Amino acid sequence: MNHPQPTRSTVKAQRVLPPLIAAWSVTIALLLGVTFAQSVTLVTHDSFTLPEALVEAFERDTGIDLRFLSGGDAGELVNRAVLTANRPIADALFGIDDALIAREGARNLFIDHEAAGIDAVPDALRFAGSTLTPITVGYVTLNLDLAALEARGLEEPRDLADLTDPAYEGTLVVTDPATSSPGLAFLLTTIARFGEGGDFDWLDFWAGLRDNDVRVTAGWSDAYYTAFTRYGGDRPIVLSYATSPAAEVMFAEQPLDEAPTKSLHCDQCAWRQIEAAGVLRGAGDEAAARQVVDFLLSPAVQTAVPEAMFVYPARTDVALPEAFDAFGRAPTGSAIATLDAERIEANQARWLEQWTLVMRQGRSPDEVR
Repeated sequence: MNHPQPTRSTVKAQRVLPPLIAAWSVTIALLLGVTFAQSVTLVTHDSFTLPEALVEAFERDTGIDLRFLSGGDAGELVNRAVLTANRPIADALFGIDDALIAREGARNLFIDHEAAGIDAVPDALRFAGSTLTPITVGYVTLNLDLAALEARGLEEPRDLADLTDPAYEGTLVVTDPATSSPGLAFLLTTIARFGEGGDFDWLDFWAGLRDNDVRVTAGWSDAYYTAFTRYGGDRPIVLSYATSPAAEVMFAEQPLDEAPTKSLHCDQCAWRQIEAAGVLRGAGDEAAARQVVDFLLSPAVQTAVPEAMFVYPARTDVALPEAFDAFGRAPTGSAIATLDAERIEANQARWLEQWTLVMRQGRSPDEVR
C-alpha cells in the first residue's frame, strides 16, 4: 500500500542479532561492565516508512534502539502475528486496520494502551477502544492513468459497474483480499455497493471482473509499480488510494501543474481505512513498546505521515501538504462505502472463501451463495 520510499527501517531490521549471539553478547557485556541501549522491535507492513531524522531523535530522547521488521503486506502481517501469538515476533505492531481486526484471533494480539495524544484523534477513528491506537487514515479507491485511457480510446469509468463492460477488458488490476489490506477494503466496498442477493450482487460483480480479465496481485506494490501503465505495465486502472495522484505530483521528476492520474470518485467507490498500532501481548519490553506507539502518534510523526506514507494522519491538529488539498481530495458522504463492524466480523471468513471460489476456481456466483 501507499508509496514506499527507501528507508533506514529495512537496514535496521537486518541488524537484529540472532537470539543465541545476542545472549552471549549481553553476558560478555555484563562481565565487562558495558551497558547496551534498550532495544524494541516494531513489525510493520512493507510500505511503512518514516524520515530517518525522526527515528534518530526518538532513539536519542528515549535511549531506545528502535528496530524494524517488515511483515509483508498488511494482510500477511496480521496473519503472521496471529500464527505467532504465543511467541510474538516483535514488541509492537503497526498496520492492522479496522477490517483486518475482524480476522480470527486478531483482537487478542494486543494489550490495552492509552497513547499520549489520543485526545487529538476523533472518536470515530478509535475502532478498537484502548487496545489499538489509530495512526493513519487512507481512502482505498481506484486510480486512473488518464493518458493511457485516452490512448485506448476509453472514457473514464463513472461507476464500479462500468468495469464489467467489455470495453474495459484487461484494464484493471486489484490486490488479493486475503493478503492485501487494500484488497480487503475493496472487497468490502463491493459488498457494500452491490449487496448480497438480488439480480446483480457483489459476487456477480466479481464474476464480471473475472470474465473481463481483471488481474489480481498479492500486494499493492506489484499492482501499482508493476502492472499499472504509469510504471510500464499494461493496466490503466489500479486499486490504490485517493492520495496517490498527489504522490505522483510531489515525486514527479519534472514539476507538474496537473496530476497524471485521477481517483475514481463515485457512489460507494471508496473505503476509509484506519491503520493502527498496538503493543503486542507478550512483548519482551512492554514499557518500551508503549513508548513506540506514543511516538507514532506524536505531532512530529503525524506531521510527517502524509509525505512519508501518503495517507492522512489520525490526529486532526497537524497541517497537511498543499498537494493533498489540490490532488488528494478525500472522498466524502455517499462516496464512502460502509459496513457494520459486527457484520464484517461475522461474515469476513465466508466472503473471502466465496471470493476465492469465484475468482480462483472459476465457480459461478450461484454455486457459492
